[in-house]
Amino acid sequence: MQTNSKTITTKLLIVACALVLGVLALPLHGQIAVRNQGFVPFSEAPINYRTAPVNDPVAKLQQRIDKGEVRLKFEPGTGYLRSVLKELNIPVNSQTLVFSKTSFQYKRISPQTPRALYFNDDVYVGWVKEGKVLEIASFDPVQGAIFYILDEQKLNETDTEKLERPTFERAELDCTQCHVAAATRGVPGVFVRSVYTNPSGTQATRAASFVTGNESPLSERFGGWYVTGKHGEQTHLGNVVVTNKENPEELDRAAGANLNDLTKRFDTSPYLTPHSDIVAQLVQAHQTQMHNLITLTNYQTRLALHEDAIRNQAAGLPAHEISEAARRKFEAPAEELVRYLLFVNEAPLGTRIQGSTSFAEEFAARGPHDKRGRSLREFDLQTRLFKYPCSYLIYSEAFEALPAPAKEYVYRRLLEVLTGQDQSPAYAKLSPKDRRAILEILLATKSGLPTQWNQYRSQAQRHFSSRKL
Repeated sequence: MQTNSKTITTKLLIVACALVLGVLALPLHGQIAVRNQGFVPFSEAPINYRTAPVNDPVAKLQQRIDKGEVRLKFEPGTGYLRSVLKELNIPVNSQTLVFSKTSFQYKRISPQTPRALYFNDDVYVGWVKEGKVLEIASFDPVQGAIFYILDEQKLNETDTEKLERPTFERAELDCTQCHVAAATRGVPGVFVRSVYTNPSGTQATRAASFVTGNESPLSERFGGWYVTGKHGEQTHLGNVVVTNKENPEELDRAAGANLNDLTKRFDTSPYLTPHSDIVAQLVQAHQTQMHNLITLTNYQTRLALHEDAIRNQAAGLPAHEISEAARRKFEAPAEELVRYLLFVNEAPLGTRIQGSTSFAEEFAARGPHDKRGRSLREFDLQTRLFKYPCSYLIYSEAFEALPAPAKEYVYRRLLEVLTGQDQSPAYAKLSPKDRRAILEILLATKSGLPTQWNQYRSQAQRHFSSRKL
């Protein structure tokens, strides 16, 4: 049977985007059920995921390439990887390594040849040794995860123009069949999965798997991943493979604990760094679900307002009047967003965590910092991930792009919690000290706060001034 190049490209796109973060979701279609929040019809108005213009970091980079403002460098062995990371401002030390066969390039992935992943606040890049493409998920402020591939095949080195100005190809249809699932909250997104992995890199049958986020204990993390760094006596599923097919969950966890050197596990020389930093792993897992919750809240708000506008027009009511039914529709994911943002269900760390690279120091230095030097990027790594439990993604463009009714709700709920007005069990883990510190940091560093917050900002400024006197 003959297969034309278009068919091959389509099949490539279907699988290439399936696993930017080492996860394989089941193929799904246009509308996805999400818990009790109904369906999320992202293909249709008002979302128009496949047709609306995007303004994500990769789209911006492509514009710069097309204008001749940027030229990418293709290097032997790693292709465009290093150049793409540089242009997207993604640190090399964010590298995490996954050895489970969770990509279309599975034949090239194994415990001996893991896939490398890199990320910053908005973009995830996947690279496979001798792979065909770079796999990229880039977050648009309004539309969520946008999926791209970049051809990594050996190009004609005499064609300098084509070599230095490649095209990121968007998979408008196929990636969402894998990256819209319960684990992404039913919207185009990303997630990290921990699986029991056979020595070949395949997932063990009859074994559990876990989607990783704030709530995940260390004992359920990193299955199918390499992990470097120290974590004391607590154990995880990383760095080891299944040895008992009949009882795949009986792993020798001690053999994978507290590793700083992976050179005895595989040849690390082809990779940009020989590490898979545990702190980078923790941050990556947190922000994937944070991204998904921001997107879900965005989508549900737009859908609710759109439905209200149609209903109001038919009934002769003011176009922008919001019904109680609409509020319930977007306030549910918005409340979940607030809880995740504040780490209220975070699984505690048992002992101190220490990374194997400078990732933690570089990440924390990015701030922003208040006048006392405090930042939401500052790590704790003894009992929890961050010293001040509020996600740094509150500064992201995606958070800023939340539709006004949802953002107003999130800000109102945050203020109620942080000022102690809300003492409900859901937020009981937040101590008065933590609430006050987060509030003070946000008042000092977050732009665009509502009027109610500005009143507290004035009070805080007077407080700090009096302390200096």
